[in-house]
Amino acid sequence: MLLAQTACFYRWPVATAMLLLAAACAPKPDVAAAVAVPAAMPAAMPAASAAPTAAAVAAASTTDLASLRKTLAERLPSLPPIDEISATPIPGVFEVRMGADLLYTDATGDHIFQGEVIDTRSRTNLTESRLNKLSAISFASLPLKDAIAIKQGSGSRRLAVFVDPNCGYCKRFERDVAALKDVTVYTFLYPILGPDSTAKSRDIWCAKDPAKAWRGWMLDNTPPPSAGAACDAAALDRNTKFGRQHRVTGTPAAVFEDGTRAPGAIPAAQLEKLLAAAKPG
Repeated sequence: MLLAQTACFYRWPVATAMLLLAAACAPKPDVAAAVAVPAAMPAAMPAASAAPTAAAVAAASTTDLASLRKTLAERLPSLPPIDEISATPIPGVFEVRMGADLLYTDATGDHIFQGEVIDTRSRTNLTESRLNKLSAISFASLPLKDAIAIKQGSGSRRLAVFVDPNCGYCKRFERDVAALKDVTVYTFLYPILGPDSTAKSRDIWCAKDPAKAWRGWMLDNTPPPSAGAACDAAALDRNTKFGRQHRVTGTPAAVFEDGTRAPGAIPAAQLEKLLAAAKPG
């Protein structure tokens, strides 16, 4: 699924980039608008549930999931390894999970499709909810020692961000982050846009005051001082490894205290709401 243009992504080979561009420019129905949540939900509308219905469970019980997995692997040898096949709320339709990627298939594996499953009763995007759960990062698992910590106000709230110093959307996002009150921001330098990003990240990380160097570059375009040869920038490699393990494919990417993630330069008002919702207790 392509994100709206609010994030910077890994550089792709030209052929791959051309295919992605063609896919992105193809006309698509405005699904989001069609299922937008109305200002007031009808009282008679039943609540949505991502859990499989009784009919879906019954269908799953008669489906040989191991055989289905084997069929898909044989017919689609280029498909990544399948981690799990499970019933969806739709009878006869199954979710195929490969890491944090999802496909859907019928019970025989004769047809697969990629897209979003939406409960029209409550306008809930069930695919998005599932992906959010799969991509969650436990805040306790974050290697905070490899981040630049910036305390704003009391610093009582916590926010982690993965950012590239050459990402224009990161610069826009940084202005909103810098305006937040009572938050400690853990900035993980995540140079994914090329060699110059790596060089700038190294200069910032190894600066006498990394937080000052980071904000100076992102907010004022003040280049950080060049790092010396003795600089230990191993943290950047660890950040890159951690991000790839957790499928952080673009910057900026925010991680909140409850483990939820938000990709792209989300607006300040939405950022504040997500921080408030994620605050423990």
